[in-house]
Amino acid sequence: MLIKRRRASDVRPSEITPESLYRDRRRFLRTSALAAAGTLLAPGWSMAKPMEALEPLGEMPGSDFSTDEALTPYEEVTTYNNFYEFGSSKDDPMRLAPGRLEHRPWTVTVSGEAGNTGEFGFEDFMRGLTLEERIYRLRCVEGWSMVIPWNGVPLAEVIRRAQPTSRAKYVKFSTKYDPQVFPAQRARGMSFLASIDWPYTEGLRMDEAMNPLTLLAVGLYGKELPSQNGAPIRLVVPWKYGFKSIKSIAHIHFQETEPETTWNLLAPNEYGFYANVNPNVNHPRWSQARERRIGEFFKQDTLMFNGYQEEVADLYAGMDLRKYY
Repeated sequence: MLIKRRRASDVRPSEITPESLYRDRRRFLRTSALAAAGTLLAPGWSMAKPMEALEPLGEMPGSDFSTDEALTPYEEVTTYNNFYEFGSSKDDPMRLAPGRLEHRPWTVTVSGEAGNTGEFGFEDFMRGLTLEERIYRLRCVEGWSMVIPWNGVPLAEVIRRAQPTSRAKYVKFSTKYDPQVFPAQRARGMSFLASIDWPYTEGLRMDEAMNPLTLLAVGLYGKELPSQNGAPIRLVVPWKYGFKSIKSIAHIHFQETEPETTWNLLAPNEYGFYANVNPNVNHPRWSQARERRIGEFFKQDTLMFNGYQEEVADLYAGMDLRKYY
């Protein structure tokens, strides 16, 4: 008799998506696929895209790391966003990004303490990598949350290809800098957006970046990533608050020292470098003990490491998580 070992990231039976809904979603992916399993790009995936022009990505394998928790509707995932390059309101990205943020041409620069560096076109950067579906919880530091079916590749695979040296202790990510596309990058006046030293930057310790949960996403819900969600490629680190999952990545840099990151520079007493989801450590201006799932009325308890404690707690063994927040 086989007994499934329950993981901390598993959810209660009451939270599981009904089988009929799950099968309907999988059926949609099968019938709308434009590419065979394991292929990466649909032929028409290029330039700036309005929502109705986003291409299906085709069949892809699932993951043992996925949760069976009920999905946040696609409409909510794509209309309620923080993407400060387009403004500080939740609807700014949806209003301003589609049709404006070009998905192609796109380059990703790899630099720093690594053997395989350079500037890579998106297709070359992703060549040979097989997409998979990862259904992850997303917890925002503001106290709301979602459950999103991402499509992407483990960051560890990309890092191994870059061949980092022994001096590479951290990975720094930067969003594309283009004030003609991103209105906030040319912000003036009293808005806090004007105080950001663009481009937006984030970083991970190397063992965090290599953790199997860490994902480079190029799609969600089986379709290419919408502009407002960080097209064409973004980071997803599900045990950390959402601001760590940087969007529209244009630069990956390997370095020996802890990188300076945007929110940590803006308010170091509020936004730590690690930003691990921790219900026991409050934001200075609000509690982190509970969260509101988008689309639901009642709040629910926040889980340590967003429910991924079994997979990541050992990364922080011996660290004071109130000091390294």
